This record gives sequence, structure tokens and C-alpha cells, in this order.
Amino acid sequence: MRITRLDTHVIGTPWRNLTYVVVHTDEGLTGVGETRMLGHTDALRGYLNEAAANHIIGSDPFAVEDLVRRMKYGDYGRAGEIVMSGIACVETACWDIKGKALGVPVWQLLGGAVTDKVKAYANGWYTTERTPQAYADAARTVLARGYRALKIDPFGAGRFELSHDETMTAVGLIEAVRDAIGPDTELMLEMHGRFNPATAVRLAREMAPMRPAWLEEPIPPENLAALRKVAGKTDIPIATGERIHDRIEFRELFENQAADIIQPDLGHIGGIAETRKLAATAETYYLLVAPHNVGGPVLTAASLQVGFCAANFKILEHFNDFADDRIKGIVKGAPEVVDGYFHRTDSPGLGVEFDADAAAEFPQQSAHFDLWAEGWEKRAPRARR
Repeated sequence: MRITRLDTHVIGTPWRNLTYVVVHTDEGLTGVGETRMLGHTDALRGYLNEAAANHIIGSDPFAVEDLVRRMKYGDYGRAGEIVMSGIACVETACWDIKGKALGVPVWQLLGGAVTDKVKAYANGWYTTERTPQAYADAARTVLARGYRALKIDPFGAGRFELSHDETMTAVGLIEAVRDAIGPDTELMLEMHGRFNPATAVRLAREMAPMRPAWLEEPIPPENLAALRKVAGKTDIPIATGERIHDRIEFRELFENQAADIIQPDLGHIGGIAETRKLAATAETYYLLVAPHNVGGPVLTAASLQVGFCAANFKILEHFNDFADDRIKGIVKGAPEVVDGYFHRTDSPGLGVEFDADAAAEFPQQSAHFDLWAEGWEKRAPRARR
């Protein structure tokens, strides 16, 4: 079996574009992969066009390791976000083809299942007015859909420091959400790399009574020594890793003991096998894995393949019940949350089928998502600055 061509489809919304790559073979089997780029979608498509000619066309989709090695190192330059995201799309599609050809789900090819369900947490649900009552009401709608975990960034457009008034606003929002969801629901606190270490530590102390399940990216991701400083001054678990694009770069994070939960984005870190390898390494450091997942149904399905076979897989993020829920229609068999969990299926490959006709209803947009702008949490179209 050989790869004969790639088709690239971009699904557009006002705040994100999702890139889908369909890999075709000479035996008629196809596979699909996905990633979500912020501001680099056209660059990704350009890279995929060059990689198709240089590395992909004519390759055996069963030889996943060899294809990834050639795409990552065959151009000599160091692979970054764009290259690793392109690799992820193609690599995921190859696993999908492999599973379909053998008639088994991808998780079976990764060593077999260790669980029959993966817990989900909701994101993208607080696109409402930034008041305690509005956030509490929105949180109740999350629970009504069966979720028992949800994530929130209550810090407005905060950057490095946060004023007393803004701190009290954020605390009030989290108090209202905690009261609405009760003590048993996990509440993840997202910081989006906003703060300096001193502010992050101060905010962790303010939020501690609401028992966050984790603090996510309390400081910018580049300085792991600074992250270790934060981790040493709070009892709340630290989660990070969505902006690390090579599993090898997690080594320093592991050795510094700077985090408790790692959050690789399968669509940015090279795909399914790379994420599975990272989870295995994390297990040797007794760390949990909770992938970043801001994509659509294909990226969710791919992340679940790792979730079903990795013993240290904690939970999976899910946007598409609350933000852009219509895009689930671009695939048949989109993963669904039932009673707070994604449940394992035995469907071959990823268990989803891409529908190009349905995808055509969502053309690429000039998506713009600015986490430093007031009202970013509403994920609505906004004027460029």
C-alpha cells in the first residue's frame, strides 16, 4: 500500500480554523488527521504541499515511524510548531488507515485498552457576561449535559500582574462557579501563561478555598525554572505542556519536577505515537496526562486512542458541546460525552469518517483569537488592533 495524495480542508469559525488532512492510498483506503493552528493555517498548508512531494507521496502508511522520522529530520532544519503539526495530521491519518486495513481500532494497535471510558471536561462554556450569576448559570448548563469537570480562565485580560479589583472579580467568579457545581465536580483553573511567578503564587492562594483540580500554565511556558518556583509554593497541582511541540522537550520539565500533569496537544506534537511515547515517559515520573484538545471531532477521536491505552491518562478536554457544536457534523461517528465520559468503541481506525461535503459548509475564515483583549472569553468576531 502506498500514499497517492493528500487533500487539505480548513474548517473556519470566527475564532479558530481547524485543518483536516485526508490521506489517500492506492488501495482505496483513506485516513484523516486534524490540527488547530492559531494564525498559521496558511503556513501549515504550504508546508504540507512541500512535504507531500519531498516525503509523503509514495510512502507506506504502515511505516509510520519511518515517515515521521523523515518529515521531522529530513529537511535538516529544526522542527517547530508548523512542522510538528503537519506531521501530526499525516501521522494520525496513517494510523487511521492502518486500523481500517486491519479492522481494529487504533487503541488496539497501541497495546490494547486499560479502560473502557475516559473522563471529559468542558471548555468554551463561559461565553457569557462576566458576572458571578451568569457564570454560575452557565456552569449549571455544563452539569446538565452530564459533565463532572469543567475549566475556566476567570482573569480577564490579565498579564504579568493583576490588580486587587481584578483579583476580587476573578475570585468572585470562581466562588460562584464552585457554589453552582458543588464539591464533587472537578474545577480546572486556566491561567493561559498570563502571570509572573509572584502573581501566580498569590492567585493560587486566593483560589485555594475553591479547590482547583489544577493550575494550568500559571506563567509563560518558556522558563521552566520559574515554573518550578511556582510549583514549590502551592499545593495545587500544576498542569502545562500545550505549547511544547516536541516530546523530547518535555525532558527538562520532567527532570525539574515542575509539573504534576502534562498537557501535550496531539495535533501539535507529532501525532498519536508521539503522544503515546510521551505518556509512557511521563508514567516513569508518576505524572498524569491530560491532553490539550481545542480541535474538532477528529482530534478528539485521536486523543482518545491514547486515552484508552495509557494508564496515566487523567482526562480529556472537550470544546465542541459548547463552542462551535455544529462542526461535529463534519464527521460521522463524532465522539460524544455521555454521563461525563467518552466511552470506548471498537470501530476500526479512529472510528470516524470525514465528510468533505459537510466540511464545505464551514469555509476558512480570517480567524483571530487574542487572549489579551477584553472580552476574549466570548470567542466572538472582533476588529483587529
